Amino acid sequence: MHTPIAIIGAGLGGLMLARVLHVHGIAATVYEADASAHARTQGGMLDIHLNNGQLALKDAELFDEFVAIIHAGGQATRVLDRNGQVLLDEPDDGTGGRPEVPRGALRQLLLDSLPAGTIRWGHKLITASAFEDGRHRLTFADNSTTTTDLLVGADGAWSKVRPLLSGAKPAYVGTSYIETYLHDSDTHHKASAAAVGSGGLFAIEPGKGILAHREPHGVLHTYVQLNKPQAWFDEIDFTDPGAAKERIAREFAGWSPALTALITDGETNPVFRPIHALPINHRWARVPGVTLLGDAAHLMIPSGEGANLAMFDGAELGKAIAANPDDKEAALAAFEEQMFTRSAAEAAEAERVLEVCLGPHAPQSLLDFFGANLTPQAATLS
Repeated sequence: MHTPIAIIGAGLGGLMLARVLHVHGIAATVYEADASAHARTQGGMLDIHLNNGQLALKDAELFDEFVAIIHAGGQATRVLDRNGQVLLDEPDDGTGGRPEVPRGALRQLLLDSLPAGTIRWGHKLITASAFEDGRHRLTFADNSTTTTDLLVGADGAWSKVRPLLSGAKPAYVGTSYIETYLHDSDTHHKASAAAVGSGGLFAIEPGKGILAHREPHGVLHTYVQLNKPQAWFDEIDFTDPGAAKERIAREFAGWSPALTALITDGETNPVFRPIHALPINHRWARVPGVTLLGDAAHLMIPSGEGANLAMFDGAELGKAIAANPDDKEAALAAFEEQMFTRSAAEAAEAERVLEVCLGPHAPQSLLDFFGANLTPQAATLS
């Protein structure tokens, strides 16, 4: 079997690439390890930015559909201290500069925009090997194989395609997130719902924070942030949800009950997410017939940019291929050079945002940051 363009990973970046190629009349096949589009949940809210994510959606001719799934009011931001006192309350101004949408709804929009058969579900890549002419042979977990003229790794942090280009591996950055959810919060968790407000919440101190976001239907999605070594988390038994939540909440002793309830009253099992990143200036020499986009290329500390960059990468690569249909190497070289520059800048900014949120001067450093950035980007998982 032969596939002219093979995209590994049906995340936002890979799907955006497939969609922009389709807009330009170019067929591609997306190989995804999940058995179906609904095999697992797709995470929380995403703020989609004017300068990258929204541009990609316009290139994909999906902007009007995107506007229809915006979560009204979700652009609001507030900062609280440990006692629940409001330090900053910035309402959603309705300008659309960074509107919030559910990640799952955005992904479904992209899925629905592709021709039937574009995605091969249940195809987990095991190995990718190069031929001398720049083609690649792909082997999947079900023992099926294909060859491809152009291989794109859109397969995330632990990319199976990346080793063809780079020996870099993601490293733990010293911070981990723990996710919890509260449901029907306006009825059953009124104090926490009032603390979070209509959009995003930051309650932070040096080395720790409780971040949360209101999602549709009264859902509160919490991201606890802790600067701790991995060994500290290894001592927590996350298979015992009650004990795990109690241990995490202990780090916030003395904080407002409306804030700690976002942890202790969590109605889903806490999910441990250690944060890893690639080197800020991660790049590689041009290798014929293969490239990377999104987290596979530039995994960075969450700063609200990850999904936006992945979609922008996908759109830019799609346009580069369409502009150079007879010279894919020129297309890949042009795409990579621009991607390296923007991703390095964003990765450095992501490190700064983490220091702003959890550094020695928090929360004042965050208030100062928001004062200098009139449209702050929510530093939640992206």
